[in-house]
Amino acid sequence: MKLLAFRRLLRIQSVVIRYRLDDLILELPMLPWYLRLLGGLLPWRWLPRRKLELSRGERIRLALEGLGPIFIKFGQILSTRRDLLPDDIANELARLQDKVPPFPPEASVALIEEQLGARVEQVFARFEREPLASASVAQVHAAQLKSGEEVVVKVIRPGLKPVIRADIAWLFILARLAERMSSDARRLHPVEVVSDYEKTIYDELDLLREASNSSQLRRNFDGSPLLYVPQVYWDWCRPKVLVMERIYGIPVTDLDTLRDQRTDFKALAERGVEIFFTQVFRDSFFHADMHPGNIFVSTRTPWSPQYIAVDCGIVGSLTDEDQDYLARNLIAFFKRDYRKVAQLHIDSGWVPAETRVNDFEAAIRTVCEPIFEKPLKDISFGQVLLRLFQTARRFNMEVQPQLVLLQKTLLNIEGLGRQLYPELDLWSTAQPYLERWMRERMSPAQLLRNAQQHVEQLPHLAQMTREALEQLSQNQQRQEPTANREQPLAGAWVPRLIGAVLVAGATQMGLATHSIEAWPAWAMLAGGLYLILRR
Repeated sequence: MKLLAFRRLLRIQSVVIRYRLDDLILELPMLPWYLRLLGGLLPWRWLPRRKLELSRGERIRLALEGLGPIFIKFGQILSTRRDLLPDDIANELARLQDKVPPFPPEASVALIEEQLGARVEQVFARFEREPLASASVAQVHAAQLKSGEEVVVKVIRPGLKPVIRADIAWLFILARLAERMSSDARRLHPVEVVSDYEKTIYDELDLLREASNSSQLRRNFDGSPLLYVPQVYWDWCRPKVLVMERIYGIPVTDLDTLRDQRTDFKALAERGVEIFFTQVFRDSFFHADMHPGNIFVSTRTPWSPQYIAVDCGIVGSLTDEDQDYLARNLIAFFKRDYRKVAQLHIDSGWVPAETRVNDFEAAIRTVCEPIFEKPLKDISFGQVLLRLFQTARRFNMEVQPQLVLLQKTLLNIEGLGRQLYPELDLWSTAQPYLERWMRERMSPAQLLRNAQQHVEQLPHLAQMTREALEQLSQNQQRQEPTANREQPLAGAWVPRLIGAVLVAGATQMGLATHSIEAWPAWAMLAGGLYLILRR
């Protein structure tokens, strides 16, 4: 791995030199003088170099393409943030979404036949060797099944794993180095973030996982006017080959075509926000790779536009506790209740317990208050994020690795909304949905369902507790005098067994969520502790 990582470092260095990216870095106005001086001393900068007839955007795009999938995905994320990038760079990076150079059709056909165990002519009535689209991890071919369905065949790029292993190795080296050298870096948990990213990108190389994600998302939005997910044809899916329904829609960034069909852009932008919050809070299962290359708009009802989502290789989910804290934070934020936002961050452990609520509240208000009642086009989210990071550093706020995918998806959604309908009022669109979700979460019917689930778990918890207590009793018997061993233990242990079951049930009911529904858990905990501790 060390040799592979070293070779990869040399490759990165050669790409940087080839496309003169060091020139672009040294031109940055915020670069410290000592780094500018160090950059000027790099050996290759003293050698004669031929002039490049490429724009800076082309140089960056070609460099990312040459460095492989991890760097391409970074460029895809950046391409949605036109508020952070000059137009010439953003336009070039947008080409990374579905215009990555394809690999040879012969390699694609060979891999399909190897995975399916049959020739393409035996499986498909028609197969187009020239790809429809090519992305960082896979490319797509149009085809028709023998049964007549129009499909697309997705094929993983050959030779990806060694490159990804080398890139991940370097990311881990840099993350560990940053943690050793900087307290700010330790607060950001870079090793955990890289570890999560490693799992995510390796999952994306397994197309059976993508197929199952697509099927789940399709079920979640079955019959919904908001989102359509293509059907998966499981008989022809393998780890490196995915066959699914071919969709006909307009790329979400093709604004001219969307205008020509009289698409309601306001409804389109608002539905994008609703889809995101529905996935996160109703389903706790969200498409986490929603860059514009994966999103289309149906041509059927432009006055009531419907999204079409593809490429579900990366999905995210949240625990009940994360959902609860996130929803409460957002609602308090929308209501400008900055004190509650500050208190929730302290209660959840995201900032140290000794943090003064008043100081934290004032800092959050200073950052967030100026952005309310403004459309997206008038908000510089780059500046907002920068100031939020400064605030987080001041109060030693720790980054939550489990929310990294959610933060990435939020950036994609905000960037997409900025392109579609800059006048979108993000707050008024999201707040009613979140308030409705919280009411449903606290409804009597939902509380009854939660209680039923906990009751169903009690026999299993009782068995586990009984086994643990039997082990404890055996240990105690070995330690007690022989005379005491002959005395029956059942009368002493039965109440404690019941108490332990009650304590376990209280834990399962989510006592730590600090929500309204936790009062039965408190009662169970008190009764259980009494039975365990009484003489």
